Amino acid sequence: MKKLIIIPAYNESACIEQTVRDIQKYAKEFDYLIVNDCSTDRTKEICEKNEFNLINLPINLGIGGAVQTGYRYAYENDYDVAVQIDGDGQHDASFLTQMSKTMQREGADMLIGSRFIEKQGFQSSLIRRIGIVYFTWLIKLLTGTTITDPTSGLRMINRSVIEIFARDYPKDYPEPESVVAVLRKKKQVKEIPVIMRERQGGSSSIHSAKSVYYMVKVTLAILVERLRRYE
Repeated sequence: MKKLIIIPAYNESACIEQTVRDIQKYAKEFDYLIVNDCSTDRTKEICEKNEFNLINLPINLGIGGAVQTGYRYAYENDYDVAVQIDGDGQHDASFLTQMSKTMQREGADMLIGSRFIEKQGFQSSLIRRIGIVYFTWLIKLLTGTTITDPTSGLRMINRSVIEIFARDYPKDYPEPESVVAVLRKKKQVKEIPVIMRERQGGSSSIHSAKSVYYMVKVTLAILVERLRRYE
């Protein structure tokens, strides 16, 4: 099987080299691709200096556009599996082999690495945990499926979902909305317990001042997604 790690990167100079080194050490059966979303720091310079596998976007597309670029690459290059890993050091590459085996064994179309099944490692900030509980409730209400960590960026998908996301992927704060889209297409979404670390560098795009906006915007996007008709 061809397996690809997609690393969206915006101003991740503090962590991007270690992120790739961990992948090279713990996930050797995976290819990887860094999608540099017009970083204004040294991310591009560090990647090129180390000859990392890199796409430099000509304009800033945001997290959704950067991740979709990776999915387009995966689809056009016939990858069977794609997984997103954030460039900030939160995600542990040593879990990827286990995730791949679990996804194949359980027949999942999407497998999410969840912090909240065994509740080990960094559990996110209080305000984010409130948002996570809210989105878990909303997704359960709309789809009947409980997703304990709907904002997790550590998510592995198979070829059928790669094709979906290559064509259509949410642009801003895409994780909860994309889960609903996959569930609406009658795909199997499962979770596996993982341990995540606190962000190792850089700054999050979501802070306390934007949290209310984030929750309202994603709620509206999920409701619109719920109303869409699929062929």
